[in-house]
Amino acid sequence: MSRKMKDSGVEWIGEIPEEWEICKLKHLLQIPMQYGANETGIEYDEKLPRYIRITDITNDNQLKNTGKLSLSLEQAKGYYLRQGDILFARSGATVGKTFIYEEKYGKCAFAGYLIRASLKENVVSKFIYYFTLSSGYEMWKNMIFVQATIQNIGAEKYSNLEISLPSINEQKKIVTFLERKCNDIEKVIHGNRISIEEYKKLMQSIIVEGVTKGIRNNRKMKDSKIEWIGEVPVDWKLLPFRRVLKERNEKNSPIKSKERLSLSIDLGVTLYSEKTTNLDRFKEDFEQYKVAHKGDLVMNSMNMIVGASGQSKYYGCVSPAYYTFYDDIEDHCTTKFCEYVFRSKTMLRVLFSLGKGIYAIVRGDDKVNTCRLKVSKEDLKSIVIPVPPLEEQREITTFLNEKCNQINKIIEKKEQFISELENYKKSLIYEYVTGKKEVPES
Repeated sequence: MSRKMKDSGVEWIGEIPEEWEICKLKHLLQIPMQYGANETGIEYDEKLPRYIRITDITNDNQLKNTGKLSLSLEQAKGYYLRQGDILFARSGATVGKTFIYEEKYGKCAFAGYLIRASLKENVVSKFIYYFTLSSGYEMWKNMIFVQATIQNIGAEKYSNLEISLPSINEQKKIVTFLERKCNDIEKVIHGNRISIEEYKKLMQSIIVEGVTKGIRNNRKMKDSKIEWIGEVPVDWKLLPFRRVLKERNEKNSPIKSKERLSLSIDLGVTLYSEKTTNLDRFKEDFEQYKVAHKGDLVMNSMNMIVGASGQSKYYGCVSPAYYTFYDDIEDHCTTKFCEYVFRSKTMLRVLFSLGKGIYAIVRGDDKVNTCRLKVSKEDLKSIVIPVPPLEEQREITTFLNEKCNQINKIIEKKEQFISELENYKKSLIYEYVTGKKEVPES
C-alpha cells in the first residue's frame, strides 16, 4: 500500500510523505556553520592533524591519499573535525561538493574554503550527507548560481538549505539501503574508470610503437642513440624538428581571419566558437594573433608538455603563445605524423624536461599544473625526432587514425555510461531521501 503524500512547498523537493517534515539545515545543527582555518598547510606529519582542503576531496566525495598536508597543533585548535561532520565547499569549481568526516581518517582539521556542519544527535548525519548527493540538491545549487554573479555558496545560504526529514529510525533505514545500492553503483563506475585508463595506456603504446618502430613487420633496425626513441627502421632518418617542418610565423595584421581557433589536450585544434568554458580568454584585437592554415601543426608553448598539440582542420587565428608549423605536402601527412610524435607519452617526458617556468605546481592528485611551464621555440626545434619516408608516414598516420578512433569511441561510450550511472545514482538517492520511494522490507 502506497503511503499518503503531501506537497513539501519546496519546488526542487516536490511531494514528501505526510509524516515527514521540511527543516532548514540550520535547525538541525549543534552550532552555527563554521568556516575553516585560514592557514597555510605544512609538510604532512602523522603526529599532527591532517589539513583537509577542497583539493583533497575527490569528485566522488572521498578523501585523497596523495598530496597530504598537516597543521600545527596550535593552528588546528577550534577546527578539529568530529565523527559525522559534513564539509561543504563554498566557492570555485567545486562549490557545493560535500564530504562526511569519519574517525577512520584520523585527526583532521579543515581549511577556509570549506564550511563545517555539525549535526544534532537526533539527526543521522549520513542521511543529510546523502541528501547532498541527490539530484534535488543539484537543482538547488543551480538555482543559487542563477541568482548569483559568481559561483559561491556561503554559510548563510547553506544554513537555509531545506531538507526533507523523516523519523530517525527511517533515516537509519534509508542510509543502510542507500549505502548498499550506492556501493554497487560505485563498483561499476570504478571498474569502467579503470578500463578507460587501460584503453588510454593501450592507445599510447600503439602511438609510441607507430612513431618509433612503424607498422611493417620484420624490419631491419638500427640504434637511434636517443633514449626516448630506441631502435628505428634502418631507412628512417633522425632529424632535428627544425628540418622536418617549417615555422609559420604569419601575423594576423592586417586582419586575414576572424575565425578564432583554440587548442585542447583532448580534442586538438577546435573552433573557439564551440568552446563552453574560459570564454573570456580571447581578446577581440585580432591583429595580436597569428594565422594558422588548414593542415598546420599547432602547439601551445605553455601546455605542449601535457599534449596540447594538434593538426588544424581550419584556417583561422591563434594565440601568440602558440607555435605553428607546416609542410609542403598536399595531404599534410608530415604534420599529422608529427602530431602523433608530440602527443606520445615518451615525447611528453622530453618536453617536460625542457619546460621552463616558475608556476609549475605538483597537485595532490599526482597531476601537474603546467600552464606556465613553457618550452622555448629553440628548444623545440632542436629536438631530434624519427622521420620515416613519406609513403610510410601515410601508412602510419592512416593506421593510427583508425586505431585511435576505435579506442576513442570505446572510451566515449564508457564515459557516457559512467555519466548515466552517476545521474542514476543522484536520482535514486533523491527518490529515497524525499520519500517518493520507500525502502523495501528485507
